Amino acid sequence: MGDTRRKQDTAVAALAGAAAAILGAGLGELAAALFAPASSPFAVIGGAIIDAAPPWGKDLAIALFGTNDKIALLTGIGIVLILLAGLAGILQLRKPPWGLVILGAFGVVGAVVALTRSDASGIAWLPSVIAGAVSVVTLHYLVRMLRRRVASEAGEVDADADTRPSRRQALAWMGGATAVGVIAAVAGNIARGGARAVTTVREALKLPAPATTVPPIPAGAELDIPGISPLITPNAEFYRIDTALVVPQVDPASWRLRIHGMVEEEVELTWDELLALPLEESTTTLTCVSNNVGGDLIGNAVWLGCPLRELLARARPTADADMVLSTSVDGFTAGTPLEALTDDRDAILAIGMNGEPLPPEHGFPVRMVVPGLYGYVSATKWVVDLEVTRFDQAEGYWTPRGWSALGPIKLQSRIDVPRSGVTLPVGETVIAGVAWQQHVGVAGVEVKIDDGPWQQAELATAISDDTWVQWSIPWDATDPGQHTIRCRATNVDGETQTSDQAPPAPNGATGWHTIIANVS
Repeated sequence: MGDTRRKQDTAVAALAGAAAAILGAGLGELAAALFAPASSPFAVIGGAIIDAAPPWGKDLAIALFGTNDKIALLTGIGIVLILLAGLAGILQLRKPPWGLVILGAFGVVGAVVALTRSDASGIAWLPSVIAGAVSVVTLHYLVRMLRRRVASEAGEVDADADTRPSRRQALAWMGGATAVGVIAAVAGNIARGGARAVTTVREALKLPAPATTVPPIPAGAELDIPGISPLITPNAEFYRIDTALVVPQVDPASWRLRIHGMVEEEVELTWDELLALPLEESTTTLTCVSNNVGGDLIGNAVWLGCPLRELLARARPTADADMVLSTSVDGFTAGTPLEALTDDRDAILAIGMNGEPLPPEHGFPVRMVVPGLYGYVSATKWVVDLEVTRFDQAEGYWTPRGWSALGPIKLQSRIDVPRSGVTLPVGETVIAGVAWQQHVGVAGVEVKIDDGPWQQAELATAISDDTWVQWSIPWDATDPGQHTIRCRATNVDGETQTSDQAPPAPNGATGWHTIIANVS
């Protein structure tokens, strides 16, 4: 009987720790929404984990969860927190005050991390301190209630049945704490959304007419094949990979861009000044370096913005500069070759995407778009600073974490139709997909079925060398069974896509996209 009660008490103590942590975390999230949106306890801890993650960890997260990697990270943090809080509850029952020390340490660590972030406000520490303090106080009272019951049952204290808390009452208090914590977290999310005046500003914003518009999409550029990737990716379907767990809310009225460093003259640009400049439309395909062969971390959009070469020309970089370090409002940095921002490519400071202001998740109000380079070295969102410097003097966010400093996009092709593993009826069908190597261009795509010869696919008309191109080839699927289909592209310089398989790290994946199709 004694062992059974001990096990039950241990389980209840673990639940007490979890309930205390949930209540503290929920109130911490609510405090963040009300006073310091960028300092959500979950966000600051998650950001620290992202900052510390090695390249293989980033690749693994994206491979497993794709663009849901942030949700997976936050879920994982929550699970670990509850498990550690459960352990803290047990320690507080058996070896006080170590349970309180553990929960208090969570708050201290969160506060310190919050204060060390580049976008930290003066009260960035507050949400984590509230979370830690509430957790400590709640665990203290819940475990004290449990200890009173244990002590009374053992005859160590004199308590009658009316005043002695029962296990059911203790569980009720824990359930209440948990419920309040969950409600507070939900209220925090609602408050954070309701407080986003920036969203209202964006929705009311009318983009200025471009001084230079993109020409109409060429005839034959978009193939009418069900299942193939659309030539222009809708904003809602455009991939999102970045380090921001909480999307920065930047008011255009307060936005500033500073251009400085190895320049003859520093330049500062306001939102109104940017809008007054001649803006240009351009169509550019963006690709994430973490995109595996055949992956979907790629999208094509019509962008509106100001050529970066013109802004840099105002600052007049010195002759020995070779890199621009761009910085986001949340502290993310990317190192871009100066040449890529000053040559004839459509490298722009973008404010529009597919005819509307940038979505918040894609950098509103201002981001960088640079054809020919992977996003981790060029596509800084929520950009507020451009420092002209040198590669031997500065590094972007991902370079010291093991990624290549330059990041030119590699030649790739992908099969969209048929999907791998699909079963097709015997008869005529089509194989189709997309190919890309931005700022170089694609000249052709070949397809290989099983051990047959490489066959030339029909290439759609390309919008430009800075965008992907669709392709297709008919297939007379007369042989029932399993078939292996591969594709490879050739660029305008005559280079053929390599068959050598390489992972995304450190400078982009390589290999031929291969699928299996069943004919029945």
